[in-house]
Amino acid sequence: MLITTNAIVLSKLKFKDNDLIVKCYTQDIGVVSFLLRGVLKSKKGNSKVAYFQLLSQIEIVFTHKNTRSLQSIKETKLNHMYSSLHTHVLKSSIVMFLSEVLSNVLQEEEENEVLYSYLEYSLLWLDSQADYSNFHLLFLLKLSKYLGFYPDTTSIDAHYFNLYEGKFELKPSNKYAISGENLVLLKQLLGIKFDALTSVKINAKQRQSFLSMILLYFELHLGTFKTPKSLAVFNQVFN
Repeated sequence: MLITTNAIVLSKLKFKDNDLIVKCYTQDIGVVSFLLRGVLKSKKGNSKVAYFQLLSQIEIVFTHKNTRSLQSIKETKLNHMYSSLHTHVLKSSIVMFLSEVLSNVLQEEEENEVLYSYLEYSLLWLDSQADYSNFHLLFLLKLSKYLGFYPDTTSIDAHYFNLYEGKFELKPSNKYAISGENLVLLKQLLGIKFDALTSVKINAKQRQSFLSMILLYFELHLGTFKTPKSLAVFNQVFN
């Protein structure tokens, strides 16, 4: 079956001397992995290495065969030419970190138009902004909505948030109940849009603490989630 679809590059891995294995999140059928033969050697052809930078937004044409774990791309073109995501040091660190998170949490071979649109929009927003220091925090929090465990805000005025239960509570019911600065920031971020991020003022230490908390939240709700290997480098560069 010949498929033409938009896609976001999640990961790439060198295979043998001249090949790449690329994992993409496609708009039409979810996660698909591709083998790009000879792409590191060839200077011609449609599948250029530059198209497959992390979180690039591309359009691909490929023949999908259910019997294959690695598909073959026939044509590739860029959907969006980023102005800063791959050239700005801090933004490229965010890209590396978030691509690892997304590669970890997006596993399904099924269409999810709403999730794809969210990823597409948020990456374009980041690319266009000069003030984005808290972007990754709100991005991950909003991502939890599409993965099925967005915080229940019914009792948002309560003094604790239970990471394991995913809801606010009056008294801590287990060791995963958080309070203090992380609770205040969580309440600030819930329900706001990316354009309102400039109103959220926190320092590097608070940012790092909240990120650790949100990654634990993912770990508690996604059995296969692993702490990104790029986290240490990300914290060092970004904070």
